[in-house]
Amino acid sequence: MTVLLATACAIVYGTADFFGGLATRRTQVLSVVVLSQLAGLALILGLLPLLPGAYSDPALAWGLAAGLSGAAGLVLFYRSLATGVMSVVAPTTAVTSAALPVLFGLATGERPQVWALVGVLLALGAVLLISQDSSGGGHGSLSSVLTALAAGAGFGGFYILLAMAPHEAGLWPLVGARLSSVSTVALLALLTRRALKPGAGSLRIIVAAGVLDMAANVLFLLAQRDGLLSLVAVLVSLYPASTLLLANRVLGERLRAVQVIGVVCALAAVALIAVAQHL
Repeated sequence: MTVLLATACAIVYGTADFFGGLATRRTQVLSVVVLSQLAGLALILGLLPLLPGAYSDPALAWGLAAGLSGAAGLVLFYRSLATGVMSVVAPTTAVTSAALPVLFGLATGERPQVWALVGVLLALGAVLLISQDSSGGGHGSLSSVLTALAAGAGFGGFYILLAMAPHEAGLWPLVGARLSSVSTVALLALLTRRALKPGAGSLRIIVAAGVLDMAANVLFLLAQRDGLLSLVAVLVSLYPASTLLLANRVLGERLRAVQVIGVVCALAAVALIAVAQHL
């Protein structure tokens, strides 16, 4: 069940990113981020009565910290994209966000089985391959690479801090995470004097992106409660595969050979980790 939930989480995250990418073609980025996160907040508040948990100050505090880490990662990610090239920034950020929870899990006593660890290494390689982009020359400035590493640390920190919340808290950590991330990005928009009005025809896409993103967060929370963070986080990090496949099927974007190899590696990694859970 852990593997199924984590894999479903990756698929939903990737779909959310696809809709978010469509929205940014019609509306400026901060508008997409703020409005989509508000849609996600509305969803999680609606789900609270259906998936109740025990409210506690620590649960909300871990969630608030996770939201700040995720928001910082998002801002740094866009900054690194502005100063570097996608072919360097995307894989650097993706692999860092996957590797950090793995290292944290191992450091705190998690001991996945050997075949699961092989799957983790294969998944990290898959993320690296899938995230390759044809734009840019494959070289980036030192500052953009460092910023991409920091962005990945922010995203990885989001997973770790959410996992630190009490398991009996239900969805309350996600409420805290979304409150802090919305507040942070909205404040950034205010300071930079960016308008948050969505472009024509983009609101439905933005709402879809926000709802799917929050649904993926719920799946992550459920997956990591019954499984190892070091395995769940790396499976979730395979989300670019579904984004690529949607872009290929819906927008007709061609996959590069290296990305196809990455998708195959991702499937093999999921299979290895799933088999290891039954050994």
